[in-house]
Amino acid sequence: MVAEVIGQVPGSQYFKNVDRNEVIVNPKIISMRIDESIYFPNARLLETQINELVASHPEMQHFILNCSAVNSIDASGLESLKSINQRLKDTGISFHLCEVKGPIMDGLKKTQFYQDMKVQIHFTNYDAVYSIDPELAKRTLDDTRK
Repeated sequence: MVAEVIGQVPGSQYFKNVDRNEVIVNPKIISMRIDESIYFPNARLLETQINELVASHPEMQHFILNCSAVNSIDASGLESLKSINQRLKDTGISFHLCEVKGPIMDGLKKTQFYQDMKVQIHFTNYDAVYSIDPELAKRTLDDTRK
């Protein structure tokens, strides 16, 4: 598994794996953390995982890819990100990136992909969710159970 779905830890701005933690999730906003660099050996697997996630969440309107563990992106990885962006657009889903490291951002800024994405690149996962739905970002788990 290249990436894991994450949700917001109640009462915080942190996001953790949904399978290991009690977290807040919203079917319209799905966050996924990629846990390695995006390069030739895993780029297509990442695309497949995201396609499966989209297929299993028909109510999804926003997809956030958390890049906190990404240390490099090669040409294959960049092509996969472009492909992911286009497929999501084609299905009416907004693609967001967050927690992109400085050197990665420097490289992305030199690409057309960045020009297409720059209004949807966020400092943190919390910032990404907040930009989409401020109330959801502020809720605690108890609020979602009422």
